[in-house]
Amino acid sequence: MKRFLSYSLTVLIVSVICSFSLYGEVKLPAIFSDNMVLQQKTDAAIWGTAAKNSTVKVTTSWNGKSYTARAGSDGKWKVKVATPSAGGPYEVSVSDGATLKLKNVLIGEVWVCSGQSNMEMPMKGYMNQPIKGSNEAIATSSNPAIRLFTVTKASNLQPQDDFTGGWKNCEPENVSTFSATAYYFGLMLNKVLNVPIGLINSSWGGTRVEPWISEEGFIKFDFITMPDKNQTGTLSPQTPTVLFNAMISPMVGYGIRGAIWYQGESNRNEADKYTLLLPGMVENWRSLWGVGEFPFYYVQIAPFDYGTSGLSSAYLREAQLKASTAIPNMGMASIMDIGEKANIHPADKKTGSDRLAFLALVNTYGKSGFTGSGPVMKEMTVAGSVVKLTFNNASNGLTSFGKELTCFEVAGANKRFYPASAFLTGSGVTLFSPSVAEPVAVRYAFKDFIVGDLFNIEGLPASSFRTDDWKPE
Repeated sequence: MKRFLSYSLTVLIVSVICSFSLYGEVKLPAIFSDNMVLQQKTDAAIWGTAAKNSTVKVTTSWNGKSYTARAGSDGKWKVKVATPSAGGPYEVSVSDGATLKLKNVLIGEVWVCSGQSNMEMPMKGYMNQPIKGSNEAIATSSNPAIRLFTVTKASNLQPQDDFTGGWKNCEPENVSTFSATAYYFGLMLNKVLNVPIGLINSSWGGTRVEPWISEEGFIKFDFITMPDKNQTGTLSPQTPTVLFNAMISPMVGYGIRGAIWYQGESNRNEADKYTLLLPGMVENWRSLWGVGEFPFYYVQIAPFDYGTSGLSSAYLREAQLKASTAIPNMGMASIMDIGEKANIHPADKKTGSDRLAFLALVNTYGKSGFTGSGPVMKEMTVAGSVVKLTFNNASNGLTSFGKELTCFEVAGANKRFYPASAFLTGSGVTLFSPSVAEPVAVRYAFKDFIVGDLFNIEGLPASSFRTDDWKPE
């Protein structure tokens, strides 16, 4: 009898072990978790790993449908589920015999938010560097229709399948440590669209643009030296590809509406290359996501006193302005009016974020009655010593809000710039300088630090710009 019981117990234990080896091995990347937001009205990809050659079933509660996939010999599987119009909360069940259930899932609009320190900067601010109005904003931030995901900093020489992070509810304790730029952007989208918003913050302060581009993205850029994948030791986050590999690659293919970006300060001494690299990064991401030319909006870096005699910041802002029209579905938000001379992290994050949201609401969501972009110089004409400028994105005219226009300079053929007297007209801006009898070039706010004073009537500022292409001397 004892022998029979012992045998029966052994069989039971073996059976349990076998069942765990056959089932219950379904694993999902961190981007799929409770509280997540899936992009509405699309075929949203869900993927993971399971026992090799097993059948995985994904069931979505919004329509009661099940989708199946067979795991490969490496255990990887992927399905696409049809998502409805915005709503929720719902549940998603994933099973290969044992069920993994994702709860409190919303359907809405999903945006990737990336860049360097001005994107990373949390709502609570940095040490001794505040976010204007953050205490009240955090205190009133509870919102069941906004979800937050922060990717933990990591770097790698090889593309990774997963990163560390998790979807969190929009509550004060979570908002305080979340990207201020991303939060304010999502908040306005939620208010205007009245749909759930998912924000994925993947940023790292002080980083250049090159680490955020995949190896494939550098094929046409022969001026970039690719890293040795066999190198050992501490890996600099400035190394090309390493942040894409660790902080973007694991979510490539996740259903998104678009991306926002706030970066550029660390590339300011190589503006000519940045003109190519930023659109190149966008094309790289779009190619890998495989969902078309999704919208990409970014904040132009703010004026700041870098303590040098050059104009590196102005040239970088110019590169960003050029990038905004280099490829389709790009847009730039200027913040020429809110930079701080002694702080590279402007405290007024809401203004820049709202301008990103204006771009998205007008250009992506088709909203009307307001504008998404500041004025951009269209044409320069010269009559004697007088220069006339006209502008796009200023159908209702321009304004300086009652202040004197002090940011214009004019130069003759000798390339020496002098301050110009400028005034608004019905068609644009007219300017001149007694020191320049025959002007050939105009610059506006083309300095490292300056406070812009030219806006369209809707209150959006003009970027710094120049009409010449003279090389720095």
